[in-house]
Amino acid sequence: MAKRRITQETFDAAVRENMEEFEMDPDEALREAVEQFESQGVELSCIVKAVPAVSSEDKQEEQTHEVLQALDSLRIGKDSASIADMTADIKRFTEHCSLGFAQRYLAAQKDAYPVILSCCKKSLEDQEAVLTALSALAALTDGQPDLLDAEGQQFLLDVLKKYRAVSCVTRVAIHTVRHCCLKHEQNRQDLVKGGVLPLMTGALKQHSGCAELVKEASAALRVMTFDDDVRVTFGHAHEHAKSIVLEHNGLKVLIEAAKAHFDNTSVLSELCATLSRLAVRNEFCQDVCDLGGLKIMMTLLADSYESPELVRQVLSAIRAIAGNDDVKDMVVNAGGVQLIVIAMNRHMSNPAVCEQGCACLSVLALRKPNNCKVIMENGGALAAIQSMKTHSDVVNVQKQACMLMRNLVSRMQNYSQPILEMGAEALIAQALKTHQDCGDVGKAALRDLGCQVQLRELWTGKHGSLTN
Repeated sequence: MAKRRITQETFDAAVRENMEEFEMDPDEALREAVEQFESQGVELSCIVKAVPAVSSEDKQEEQTHEVLQALDSLRIGKDSASIADMTADIKRFTEHCSLGFAQRYLAAQKDAYPVILSCCKKSLEDQEAVLTALSALAALTDGQPDLLDAEGQQFLLDVLKKYRAVSCVTRVAIHTVRHCCLKHEQNRQDLVKGGVLPLMTGALKQHSGCAELVKEASAALRVMTFDDDVRVTFGHAHEHAKSIVLEHNGLKVLIEAAKAHFDNTSVLSELCATLSRLAVRNEFCQDVCDLGGLKIMMTLLADSYESPELVRQVLSAIRAIAGNDDVKDMVVNAGGVQLIVIAMNRHMSNPAVCEQGCACLSVLALRKPNNCKVIMENGGALAAIQSMKTHSDVVNVQKQACMLMRNLVSRMQNYSQPILEMGAEALIAQALKTHQDCGDVGKAALRDLGCQVQLRELWTGKHGSLTN
């Protein structure tokens, strides 16, 4: 059931009432108001939980939240004051918007977007000023992509073109693009039509030595391949991924960036995550290998296995490119199975690594009996069993482990008995009982392992009513 909502004014009035009528101190009044509304089932995620600040005149009716005080100052000065005179207020606004979503939401409700966009356009010719104003726009649009309009889209494109040689401005502009495209398909499509993709891949090439920009541009390119807007039936995620690769040489740009930052795990994690989103066609998977991407991934698994986040992203990238059957063999021949199993055993307590490790081995085993042999000999099945035991409450680990065991025995029935002796049947049965989503893949794994499994016949094709 949907939770009830209230306005910021209603919440503030309750806090003020607690202070005036019940003589509570500010902290107690705030705490009491929060408890009161939460006990009534009110959603407070968009409410600024703070006592409104008193203005300099100390008039009660002018009490307001600091983010709105900064916004009011900007609104007063946007038409008359120079952008230099407004810098302090813009920075103050950005600081308060960065505190949390509630502050950003409140500012947006009070029409902050046109004020901030006006400041941005006014500052376009001044590098320092545009950086300050862009930071405010980035903070305001975080989690609020609906705010961006056609005027704002054009401003972002103009900044990326005008300041393409200035890494700090380019980075913040791309950061804003990412905020505005996350969970907003129309913004993605409009910006892609406006030419944002070559501007971002160009920034990656031109500023390949700037770690923060590389991370930001990689993340923004990845967002362009998302299909995460529930309001849109069919997005352009696949088309955007193809465009990044075919028209803008995205794979080569990302792999070259990885070579330039081989000692920076956070940059490498971002790049691997984006590569996995771009491997949407068979030939793209092969291109990643031909450009040296697979060699980089194998080296990272061997040398950087201590970082669980990097290991997870590398495994995700290997899983993506191993959709190509030739790449499966290349991964196995490069010693990939051994490295994956080592990584899983090293990070057995990390469910995300276990999930991606099982998924990776599952893809390598699919339609490849020889790869199944290598996986069994190097302890892949045992690592999957241990993952199921360690993370019995994580549905995705259970599903991927079941899928791996199914792929291992579907063409190599002689592996069924060794896997069953490891305790697979009981673990799969437990997963079926605990996780409804494991139903199909769990029963398929039991069936292929030769275990007794009851499959429901939902419809027999006969006339009459369906019975459960």
